[in-house]
Amino acid sequence: MDLRDIEYFAVIAEQRHIGRAAEVLGLGQPALSISLRRLEAAADCRLVERTAKGVVLTSAGQTLLDHVGRLRLAREDLAREIAELARGRSGSLRIGASPSNLLFVLPEVCRALLGDAPRLNVSVQTLDNEALWVALRNGDIDVVVGHAQRFRDPAIRQIILHEDEFVVFCAAAHRLARRKSLRLDELAAERWVASDTNAYSPWLSLHQFFGERGLPAPIIALTSPSSALNLRAVAGSDLVGISNKRNVLAAQSALQLKVLPVRDVSWKRAAVVAHRASAYVSPAARRFIEAMQATVPDGSGSAPGSPRARLDVVRT
Repeated sequence: MDLRDIEYFAVIAEQRHIGRAAEVLGLGQPALSISLRRLEAAADCRLVERTAKGVVLTSAGQTLLDHVGRLRLAREDLAREIAELARGRSGSLRIGASPSNLLFVLPEVCRALLGDAPRLNVSVQTLDNEALWVALRNGDIDVVVGHAQRFRDPAIRQIILHEDEFVVFCAAAHRLARRKSLRLDELAAERWVASDTNAYSPWLSLHQFFGERGLPAPIIALTSPSSALNLRAVAGSDLVGISNKRNVLAAQSALQLKVLPVRDVSWKRAAVVAHRASAYVSPAARRFIEAMQATVPDGSGSAPGSPRARLDVVRT
């Protein structure tokens, strides 16, 4: 199949009309019809059915259209690879980061990367953890700094950086702050603050923990995608929250927060840097991934950048 014919077919499929597709492409309608017939001959099947209102895709045509997005991504990857090989340390790098990972090591790595490659342009998007994987699969970002997917996706390579522990916390003046030990049922009547329910699995696990112990669902007072907002909402209030332990400890002194020792709830989740497994990984992306591995401790006590930190394994 000719790639140009496939591109023309994609426009026909999007417009559902050969005349309108010809206008979009700046072609004559006869030339576009010839291209379509040539593609159908190569595929040895009909790709569209003509109707009074335009064209309708056949099942084969729909299958071809489903592949066009991947073909376009592959073409874009090829174009970027050629351009970056020609320009050296230039081009662009698109990073996606979850809110809880946005300020952990990432600023230092970006600063070092830009100092080493002054013609490089870096853009960072903050998305909740589930949205990160969608953006990565769609080719909207090049690398992800987030938490491991709950279900392994062979299309994405995830490299473990370290393990994050998630904890329950409250204001230092909260009535529970002086307790040496707490059970989860003692928190059943508290009002909770957390990230959106699809942002990371510990919040979902909390609902599961409550259910397993026959407790009513947690009372949700506030949800937001911003860990900074959540930390400040708990500070000086009677609310309790659930968040990444390092974020709580980093803000503990300034906001007067306290990690609660809930003895029957413990969970960890792997923090990862990830990219599409079959896609071109640019030199800038490779340097970024290597810098993340070298800078972030893996939480096991081994040295940063050790072989353990490079394992392509997802622990959930």
